[in-house]
Amino acid sequence: MADVDTVVVATTPEASTAAVDAATMRMIIDYGSQALLAILVLVVGWILSRWLGAFVAKRMERITHGDVTLASVFGRVIRVTGLILTILVVLSQFGVQTTTLVAVLGAAGLTIGLALQGTLSNVAAGVMLIIFRPFKVGDVIDAGGALGKVLDIGLFITQLNTPDNVRIYLPNSTIWGNQIKNIVANDTRRLDLIFSISYGDDMDKAKAIAKDILAADARILADPAPTIVIGELGDSSVNLFVRPWVKTAEYWDVKWTMIQAIKKAFDERGITIPFPQRDVHLFQASK
Repeated sequence: MADVDTVVVATTPEASTAAVDAATMRMIIDYGSQALLAILVLVVGWILSRWLGAFVAKRMERITHGDVTLASVFGRVIRVTGLILTILVVLSQFGVQTTTLVAVLGAAGLTIGLALQGTLSNVAAGVMLIIFRPFKVGDVIDAGGALGKVLDIGLFITQLNTPDNVRIYLPNSTIWGNQIKNIVANDTRRLDLIFSISYGDDMDKAKAIAKDILAADARILADPAPTIVIGELGDSSVNLFVRPWVKTAEYWDVKWTMIQAIKKAFDERGITIPFPQRDVHLFQASK
């Protein structure tokens, strides 16, 4: 049998260190390139998501003829969806199984949903507000115990600005679960004014004065015609109901003008506006 020579290669500590350093450098380069690629994908995805969301919002605003409510919601949905897809792509670059991640997120979402039922009710109410659209951004509403101009309709809250310029944040469930009054939904509104006159005054004269005041103001609409009637007999006065129709945008200006003008005309023509009075009789008990 022939002898087999065995060759033994001796390695020095310096060679081993060099090999380890080379392997470490390759690993750093590999992970570094992946990290840079992930950052690049995140940045590009974030920019594209914002651009696409803004583009869709503008297109929806044109399609809906200036309705910024639906346009804003669609834009946000597109932007959030794009960000989620970008994150999934980045995770897949690092070998993360996105299908497993989606399943885990679904289970976590179910658990969080059960714990945050009140918050999800706001989301459901927000969806209903967007679908049925009882009001839109820019409308003046009375809902959830607040009166103001709608600034934004989100999935969780709706923002209002009150007439005295106070910002109010209302949970959507509070709005959807109560009565909603859209003040500017119609082009015209009726003014409901009540003037109290004395029982001794001429009722027909008071009605004629109110009719003349209304006829002199061009902002009072002729159709429907104003209503001027004796509405009720109070404890100390006869109540005159004056109900003209005006444009919604001029409602408050006309109301304040009519109150002052009719009161001034009553004073000038001898129609008195009584105030509650009470007679007190004192009896002295005999000794």
